[in-house]
Amino acid sequence: MPSCPAWQALSRCNSLLRRRAPTVKAAERKWKAEAVSTASLTELLDRDGIILAPGVFDGFSARLADRAGFDALYMTGYGVSASRYGLPDAGLVGLGEMVDALRMIRSVTTKPIIADADTGYGGLLNVRHTVRQYEAAGASAIQIEDQDFPKKCGHTLGRRLIGADEMVAKVTVAVEARQNADTLIIARTDARTEFGLEEAIARARAYHAAGADILFVESPESEQELETIGRALDAPLLANMVGSGGRTPELPASKLHALGFKIAIYPGIGFGAALPAMEGAFAHLRQAGEIPKNGPQPITGAHKLVGFPEIWALEKDWDKRFREE
Repeated sequence: MPSCPAWQALSRCNSLLRRRAPTVKAAERKWKAEAVSTASLTELLDRDGIILAPGVFDGFSARLADRAGFDALYMTGYGVSASRYGLPDAGLVGLGEMVDALRMIRSVTTKPIIADADTGYGGLLNVRHTVRQYEAAGASAIQIEDQDFPKKCGHTLGRRLIGADEMVAKVTVAVEARQNADTLIIARTDARTEFGLEEAIARARAYHAAGADILFVESPESEQELETIGRALDAPLLANMVGSGGRTPELPASKLHALGFKIAIYPGIGFGAALPAMEGAFAHLRQAGEIPKNGPQPITGAHKLVGFPEIWALEKDWDKRFREE
């Protein structure tokens, strides 16, 4: 047998390849099992009950929501604007930034992602491009609204709308642009605040006729209005539970389902909880010069969430395999 260094390296390589690490195989099996066991959003819509989708905006929040056991996640434009850029949800974050956020969130979860795509970021050609980009980045459903650019958060005043016919065209193009039938199009109307509930329902019907899979009437202002929407629209309906400070009353998921809603999104629940917790911890550190005794959990909790145990297992295995004499 040749004893040259190249031949020895090749022999060692073949030996290592034959001894695949158990930790690597286990990780691969775990990921494949999660991907197979995760229902698509289409499958979830066919089931009884209501889908709860908490708002996520980065890898950390997505991992937390995934670990909590939710069947679907909602990528919130407000959350991405605020957490990644410190900016308001006022049309300041564009397609590229949102696709980057979506791609990153998709990398840490196999759960269906309902993705906020604002106005589609322009005209019909932009809408087509947006759908293709979001779909390629891993969106399960793409939400497009009938606000004019620049858009604003749906629970603020001063929103301007495009014409219903223009939005019908956008919905039509969005439906035609998708390359997978399981990618759903959500049509949102913001007409309620400025033009009343009747106009909002009429617009939603037109968007459904244009092919929208799910309808989203933004910011109804009473339980009675939610009930009216549920009775008036024959399509899967999405309710936006902003919580305290929003224009829509917060109802239990069971009540929303009884009113005819199939999806409830909670865009602010994550960053809303983080805001006072971080403010309190920072204020205590600034005043006392130490970490609050009953404040942040040990760093080991974050280690586990982001996957350090897997990294350590891999490194241990690689040390054993690649540094053998």
